[in-house]
Amino acid sequence: MESGIRVGDVMTRNFVYLKPDINLLDCAKTMIKKRVGSLVLKDGDNLYGVLTEKDIVWALTKKDGKNMNEVLAKDVATRKMITIRPEAKIEEALDKMNKRKIRRMPVMVNKKIVGYVTLKDIVKFIPSVFESNREFEIIKEEEEKIKRSESAMKGEFLESSCEECGNYDILHKIDGRMICESCRDAM
Repeated sequence: MESGIRVGDVMTRNFVYLKPDINLLDCAKTMIKKRVGSLVLKDGDNLYGVLTEKDIVWALTKKDGKNMNEVLAKDVATRKMITIRPEAKIEEALDKMNKRKIRRMPVMVNKKIVGYVTLKDIVKFIPSVFESNREFEIIKEEEEKIKRSESAMKGEFLESSCEECGNYDILHKIDGRMICESCRDAM
């Protein structure tokens, strides 16, 4: 699927960024206002990290008792980043994203951030990427179903409708029938 498209052709040049010392509440407000799922943290031309919605949710659950005004973006942002050059081919960016299981990468030239490329940016130029990734997800879902089905055949368990009450639940094989824990306990 060699397209000849370069990262610099699809990257966002006017990406949303903030300084690393800003609090998470202000970061979340900026994300909502700008309608983005991540922010670049930079000080001058120096890249500090990337803060995602997932990072904020993690902070909400882990920083018990702390007000989001007290937690700084630099304390929860991803600092170890995979970057790419603007002259790199889009296929290289996709390969890096797939291998590292990431959806966004800063684009760097001479240790300075010049852009930000996301999977969404790439899909705009090559929609088939989404379709092939979707096909992969469907295959993974089917493999999971097969594994669960094999476990059920071995008599371990199965997720389906209970033969006794009809509720969808994790079922166990008892007396040749697949029933849920509630019905099993009632026996």
